[in-house]
Amino acid sequence: MIAAIPGPSERLMLSKNPKRLIVLRHGQTTHNAGGIWQGQLDTELSEVGLQQAAAAATVLAERTPDVVRSSDLRRAYATAQAVVGLTGQDIESDPRLREINVGEWQGKSGEEVRERHGAELDAIARGEDVRRGETGETVAEVAARALAATKDLIDELPAGGLGLIVTHGVAGRALAASLVGIDLHAAWLALGGLHNCHWVELSEGAHGWRIEKWNAHA
Repeated sequence: MIAAIPGPSERLMLSKNPKRLIVLRHGQTTHNAGGIWQGQLDTELSEVGLQQAAAAATVLAERTPDVVRSSDLRRAYATAQAVVGLTGQDIESDPRLREINVGEWQGKSGEEVRERHGAELDAIARGEDVRRGETGETVAEVAARALAATKDLIDELPAGGLGLIVTHGVAGRALAASLVGIDLHAAWLALGGLHNCHWVELSEGAHGWRIEKWNAHA
C-alpha cells in the first residue's frame, strides 16, 4: 500500500506542530568498558553508567516527554528510570526495542570474536548484513522490530508531542535510520555509532521524519 501524500493543510500542521522523538542509548556497562559483546545479555549499568544516566536525565527531563518507552533489558530500563525519577512518569517496556541478538558472540571479547569469526566481521564492514553469531539477528531484522515499536509510540503522541525511546547502540541507530529512510550501512558509515547515554533527536515534517541531532549528550 502506498502511503497518502499529506495535503496542504496537513503539511502546514506538521510544519507548525511536529511530533518529535528522542532515541537514547543506555549508560555504560562493564561489558561496554571491557569490549565484550553483549547483544541481549541482561547486563546492568556500571557506576559510570549510572552517573551517565543521571546526567542525561537532568537534560531530558526538562524536555518533558509525553511518552517514555524502553527496552526491557535492565541497562536500558535503568537509564529510563533515571529520567522518569525526575518527571514522575511511567515507563512502558517493549522487548522489540532490545539490542541485536548476536547469538554465539554474546559474552565473548572482541578479540575472541575477531579471531574465530574474522570473515563475518569483514563482511559486515563491507556492508553485508550477516546474521550475527550464526544464531543471532541481522540488522534489518532489528530495524523492522524496533521501527514497528517506534511507530506504535508515534501513533500515541499528540500533535507537537515528544516521545522518548531508551534502547541500545545498534537498535537505536537502526530504528533512526529506518524512520528517516536511510540505508542501514550508509547510516553507519555517515553517522557512526551511538555512544553510551548519547541520543538522536528527530522531528516529523511534511515529507517524513528527519534527524535533527546525532550523538547529542548532557
